[in-house]
Amino acid sequence: MTKISMDEIERLRNSLKEKGYKLTPQRRAIVDIIIRNEGKHLTTEELYDLVKKECPEIGLATVYRTLQLLEEIGVVCKLDLHDGCSRYELIHEEENHQHHHLICSNCEKVIEVREDLLENLEKDIEEKYNFKISNHSVKFYGICSECLSKIKK
Repeated sequence: MTKISMDEIERLRNSLKEKGYKLTPQRRAIVDIIIRNEGKHLTTEELYDLVKKECPEIGLATVYRTLQLLEEIGVVCKLDLHDGCSRYELIHEEENHQHHHLICSNCEKVIEVREDLLENLEKDIEEKYNFKISNHSVKFYGICSECLSKIKK
């Protein structure tokens, strides 16, 4: 089980403080759940269910507001995987861009691709169009290896 590092807590505190907010126990619990479930791309409702176990007094509206705030200050990123739900993941300070995602059309599993596969393409676009790219989001849809092996059987 991953715990929030002191550096991450300090970065979060500073980000919140710059915007005039505090790191409340509820906000910290939400971030802690996101960190512990990294790579799972949880929905607001899934986060709420997990946080409620640790903070029974927390309300769904608080989770929604906190996620919106954390997105505004660059701590989390909202993902739209075209399944009707917004999902959230932690933004790592060292990442320049969002990472890419592979989405299985069969079982809806989401696989993270950590490498920045578009670095050369970005440079070409920036030069050709005189446009400074700050970020990109790429999703590949297909069939994961587990579903492929089931289909082959």
